[in-house]
Amino acid sequence: MQRKADIKRMNKTVLRFYLWGSLGLSTEIVFTAFVNLYHAVRNHTAIDWGLSGNSYVWMFFIYGLGAVLFPLIHKHLSGFQLLLRIFLIALGIFVVEFITGFILDKVTGHCPWEYTSRWNIMGYIRLDYLPAWMGFAYLIERADELFEKMTGTMVE
Repeated sequence: MQRKADIKRMNKTVLRFYLWGSLGLSTEIVFTAFVNLYHAVRNHTAIDWGLSGNSYVWMFFIYGLGAVLFPLIHKHLSGFQLLLRIFLIALGIFVVEFITGFILDKVTGHCPWEYTSRWNIMGYIRLDYLPAWMGFAYLIERADELFEKMTGTMVE
C-alpha cells in the first residue's frame, strides 16, 4: 500500500512539473511577443502582427522547478500581505534566474538570455523586470492553487 502511495505522489510531482514548465514557457513566449511589439512601436519599426515570441527549451525545466521550490517557500509566506508576498516571490525568482543563468553559462558556455540593459546583474537578471516578475508571482500563486486542486486527488 505504501508503494502505491509513493507512486501516486511521484506521478503528482511529475504532472505538477509539467504544468509549471508549460505555464512558465507559454507565459514567457507571450511576454516576449508583447515586448517585441512594444519595441517595434516605440522605435517606429515594422510590427510583427504574428506576435512571435520566443523562449529556450531550458526554460521548461527551469520553470518546472517551481513545482518543487514554490510549495516549499510559499507555505512560509502565506501569512504575509499580498503585495509583500509577491515581492518576496519575485525576489526568489531573481535568485533562481541568476543561479540557473550562471550554471547554464558555465556548463554550455553562455547564458541563453544574456541581458545587456543597464539594469542587469552580470547578464543573468534584469532588475527592471521586477514588476513583470511580481505579476508572474501573482499568476503562479493562482495557478498553483489550481494545480493543487487538479492533482490533489492523485495522492488520496
